[in-house]
Amino acid sequence: MTADDTFGRLDDDDYPAFTMGRAAEMLGTTQSFLRAIGEARLITPLRSAGGHRRYSRYQLRIAARARELVDRGTPIEAACRIVILEDQLEEAKRLNAEYRRAVESANSTAAA
Repeated sequence: MTADDTFGRLDDDDYPAFTMGRAAEMLGTTQSFLRAIGEARLITPLRSAGGHRRYSRYQLRIAARARELVDRGTPIEAACRIVILEDQLEEAKRLNAEYRRAVESANSTAAA
């Protein structure tokens, strides 16, 4: 791996850069919370060569959203389901916008 490859990963939201301890510290939560949302399949951390959990920035954002809901009194299983549904809704909105642009482009090309 070259230095350029290493520095390129600094901007990679999916690169598993954070240990469980560091992730818990950054989120102001416990390692058991991270294990619980992993068991609920909200996030699946990658494993280091030594078998330790490693989290990406993207996963930390998802975990932070779940923590917000849990802090407001939502049970952890429900919080995980809500976050999953929110993510699915955002993806559906993105796809709809893409399809809408494609249809508009096809219509404007056909009209020309």
